[in-house]
Amino acid sequence: MNKKGVAGFPYFVGIESLAQVATTDDTICVLNILGTESRQVTPVSHAYSGGNIVFGTSPGHKGEVLVTKAGSIPVFDSVREGLDAGHHFNTGVVYLPPSGVRDGVAELIRVNPELAKVVILTEKVSIHDAREIRAFAQSNGIDVFGGNCLGVADSWNQVRIGGALGGDHPEESLIKGSVAIYSNSGNFTTTIAQYLATGGWGTTTLISSGKDVYIHFAADEFANALANDDRSRAAVMYIEPGGYYEQNLNLTKPVVACVVGRWKSKLTRAVGHAGAMGGAGDNAESKERWLMEAFGVDAIFTPENPVASAKGAVVINIAHIPLALNKVAKLNGFAPDFAPTGNLALKPWLGNNQGLDLPPEVDLPIARAIAPYDLQIARLRQQIGAVIPRQSMRDSSGATRMDPATQITSVHGHSVLDLARLPFEVNMALALVHETIPEKDRALLHIAVAAQANLVGDPALAAADAAREAGTAPNLVMAAAACMVGPTRVERTLKAAERLIDLFGASGLRDPYDDSFDLGQIPVDDETRALFVGTDPESAAHARAMLAAVDASGSRSVFLAFVESLDGQVDQDGVQAALATTLAWGPLMRKRISRLTAATLPWYLRLYGVSIGSTFSAPRHRQGSLADIPEAELLERTTLAELAFLALTGKKPTDREARSLEMLMGLLVSNGPGAISAQGAKGAVSADGPQTPERVQINKAMVGFLTHTGFAHGGNGFEGMAFLLDRFAAVDVGDPTDPDHGLDLRAMAMAYAKDYKKQKALAKEVGASGPPALPGVHHPVFKGKAVNYDPREQFVASTMAERGEYNIFHDYFRELVQALFDVGASRYVFCINVDGMIAALLLALLWPDYQAGRITEHELETAAFTVFLLGRMMGAAAEIDDHLNRGRNMDTRTPASECKFVT
Repeated sequence: MNKKGVAGFPYFVGIESLAQVATTDDTICVLNILGTESRQVTPVSHAYSGGNIVFGTSPGHKGEVLVTKAGSIPVFDSVREGLDAGHHFNTGVVYLPPSGVRDGVAELIRVNPELAKVVILTEKVSIHDAREIRAFAQSNGIDVFGGNCLGVADSWNQVRIGGALGGDHPEESLIKGSVAIYSNSGNFTTTIAQYLATGGWGTTTLISSGKDVYIHFAADEFANALANDDRSRAAVMYIEPGGYYEQNLNLTKPVVACVVGRWKSKLTRAVGHAGAMGGAGDNAESKERWLMEAFGVDAIFTPENPVASAKGAVVINIAHIPLALNKVAKLNGFAPDFAPTGNLALKPWLGNNQGLDLPPEVDLPIARAIAPYDLQIARLRQQIGAVIPRQSMRDSSGATRMDPATQITSVHGHSVLDLARLPFEVNMALALVHETIPEKDRALLHIAVAAQANLVGDPALAAADAAREAGTAPNLVMAAAACMVGPTRVERTLKAAERLIDLFGASGLRDPYDDSFDLGQIPVDDETRALFVGTDPESAAHARAMLAAVDASGSRSVFLAFVESLDGQVDQDGVQAALATTLAWGPLMRKRISRLTAATLPWYLRLYGVSIGSTFSAPRHRQGSLADIPEAELLERTTLAELAFLALTGKKPTDREARSLEMLMGLLVSNGPGAISAQGAKGAVSADGPQTPERVQINKAMVGFLTHTGFAHGGNGFEGMAFLLDRFAAVDVGDPTDPDHGLDLRAMAMAYAKDYKKQKALAKEVGASGPPALPGVHHPVFKGKAVNYDPREQFVASTMAERGEYNIFHDYFRELVQALFDVGASRYVFCINVDGMIAALLLALLWPDYQAGRITEHELETAAFTVFLLGRMMGAAAEIDDHLNRGRNMDTRTPASECKFVT
């Protein structure tokens, strides 16, 4: 190397051409060769470069070696020891920590007179140390690259010095060609080489300049070496903000400059590279202007506006580099080095549109991955359903979450306010398939659940009636019935569902309603047939009724067609399995749910039906009918909301009444994983052990939910109803949904508010606790403003207004909270909470029967509790399924350290 340096520089530069940056004659010593980064990178560099590393240093490790494919590299305690052992080198590579870089470079220079180049990979070397390194190198005629770089490489020579340019397989990225690369970013040096190859361009020399504050081999040095390199016809420069290295460059060959980092001008501290924070005159915009002036262009190059000159182009998007280089090369009369290897269009290897109808520019086609990833992805695609990692799920949920600010809970991403607008069937499905279902699926879910509601001759009905006669609360009536829906009662249906998943999982079926699907490709043996056909005439009759309801709804699926194609008498278990698999299939194929969820869905549907059926007393269950509704009408023309209303009131509802009940149940679906009822469900799963899911009894988990409800959590809706009954006891309310009721609600509210204020004052005088809290108003979260609102109440009120509906009890609550403030009984206008809203809605539904004496106050309480249970059982199912898929054994227990003993 010419120690006199290249002419024309006011300081020493020894490299005259890019061809000298990384050569086959270079021999290397690596400082801190056994450090974490070097252990990963150095063996690849050594093998790619034909074994150019002669030794490395790592104090305290003398005598060890770093094993590589090109042979083992000896390790010494110091550079001096390596030289004394007879090794020679002209290039030092530094992997030392920032505080050790200065001394490491000094040692290299001091003991090795043959040293010509140093490559510093270390980031954030102090400016003081960088200046001293610069002085050492200048006075000894040595070129320095870095710091904070990924080294240098030469595609012609197949040499890489320091760092990871080209990654683990540099031969794939460093392709011989005619374009040099200079980049402030190490990783983007490789990326640019890969992008260039897609456009047919190979590379000559690649320099990762680094982007610490001090750049030793900077843009000026690169421009000079580029000019003297006969191999390089053009160059790409990747420029970040900070420093004036690119100002007034003497570029003699065409260059595409990618200037990035406009956003960094807004920062007050460095993010990423220490030197990449622009000041007043060296930000990204300034550098764009410098280079545009150098190239004689007046705009940034984009595909839509391809501004370029023979001197070059400026881009601000790395993906535009190949296009810009093509344009610049054409203006200079030369072509790419080889045929393009591809393009930069996004080519996803994996994708899932979740069944959404996306625009084509977003719903991209899936491309075949390169080897070996193609085989891995192929195996992944054979996997049926989502795979969910297990973790402790104590006080956690992947199904529900409550917003602490609004107290609004969402279930699988859907707010309960949205659920309040949806049919009962849709919310039942959402809890388990994680999606709202279309009309065909709604019909099938209705059939699957309603078919289980008639419990005539079923021990679940006997258990429920025994619990009812014993005077137990509605939750225990349901729990008694659920106890009877154990594993042996659903075993055959679950096996049938599993078999359907096995048979169709690899068939390519995506749409369960695909009329063109060829059932002939599905193998059927005697064991399979036995899961779907039987000899029990009663079961066969139920199956025929269910299939007739399917035909009436126009919702026949591939799975139902398969079951009907089997020789023999199809029974209820087989049809139920086909219905459940149809509902699960789309989400399962989209990997929205796991195979475990799909396979256990029939159990949940059975529990849904039994829970609804258990609310009817035994005399209402008859062969062929439930509550005097024939089976065909029940399956084909009676919604589950109508069935629930019938259980509560003994009569079928109007459309308005059914919508109001669905709104109530939608609001009640979940209150998050912290609710007592959710904790009961999760605790039951945790106790059975979800890590062996086949041992978890889902009916027991549902019982856990039911036994963790009660008169304070679930039955408390009656408190608001009782309060309203007292307020309206002395007045004549004909139709609570008629706005022309003729009552002065404002006067009624003011009278009560004044009396309430007196009670508070009297209690204060005598030192008593005061009148009981008002049910249905106030909430600890929604308070402190002049006028307070519970967003759930606002939602219900706005929904009623949209529908043109009125509720006198809700109107009274609104007058009451204002009256309490007006008389000074409250410091601000209370909100009406969701319990008050539920009380008002439910009392309006039941008012005619209560006034006529067909429902007692006790039955009102039972109805309030039952509505809560029917709504919340859907959220409980979501928590059970979530914990079953995600949880660990006994993960809900409280550690002993958190338990307290009190006396």
